[in-house]
Amino acid sequence: MTDRPLTLMAVHAHPDDEATGTGGVLARYAAEGIRTVLVTCTDGGCGDGPGGVKPGDPGHDPAAVASMRRQELEASCDVLGVSDLEMLDYADSGMMGWPSNDAPGSFWRTPVEEGAARLAALMRHYRPDVVVTYDENGFYGHPDHIQAHRITMAALEMTALTPKVYWTTMPRSAMERFGKIMHEFHEDMPEQDPAEAAALAEIGLPDDEISTWVDTTAFSGQKFDALAAHASQGENIVFLRMGKERFGELMGVETFVRVQDATGAAVPENDLFSGLR
Repeated sequence: MTDRPLTLMAVHAHPDDEATGTGGVLARYAAEGIRTVLVTCTDGGCGDGPGGVKPGDPGHDPAAVASMRRQELEASCDVLGVSDLEMLDYADSGMMGWPSNDAPGSFWRTPVEEGAARLAALMRHYRPDVVVTYDENGFYGHPDHIQAHRITMAALEMTALTPKVYWTTMPRSAMERFGKIMHEFHEDMPEQDPAEAAALAEIGLPDDEISTWVDTTAFSGQKFDALAAHASQGENIVFLRMGKERFGELMGVETFVRVQDATGAAVPENDLFSGLR
């Protein structure tokens, strides 16, 4: 036996992704005494600048945005009780098709082997028992999310470690429900064209394909506050419009697909650490 604490490593693309996808599990497992390691791959420089100024518009300074977002990320980590924050600091690639995808130093154009080698070194240092990242489509097709998936899976191959590995997901039933709720809180939201609606309908998984449902209801307030810490991106964080009470009612479960496991723990499971404690 070892006195090394159980360790969760979450690999995310941008500042604020840690709160959106895994804020509940980070807060829950930190409260349970598990070491929580957050790896953020990019600097978030393609986010909104002060006053909501958009990338490419006059007055948008990616370096200043990145600095501001790092401070917000550190505040979010404090709220969630994250033990260790590691930033790879690649340049934010922006949305798929943006010119920033191919800018020098962007995460999207970084060789997978390079990013994976840096992440593998962190994995060897922290020796995570559980690793969480995105699926091969980055959940919704963002280039930096896709690249985070790629370097995570490649880094695991570079190490001799055998953690449980999970990809974040959403049940299709919840995606449909969220779509209706977003219209409720954003009355001027235009109706989606059929192609966009069809694409959104493919996000997430059928409920019966989800392996892991983690109850984070008790930590939904922390998750909301962690999202709110990313105030500069508030226009893009639609969940904040619900208010904390409604958010807690709707965001009390985080869901995952287990893609690597050496414990033999039965699925469906309600704990990322099933079979480890």
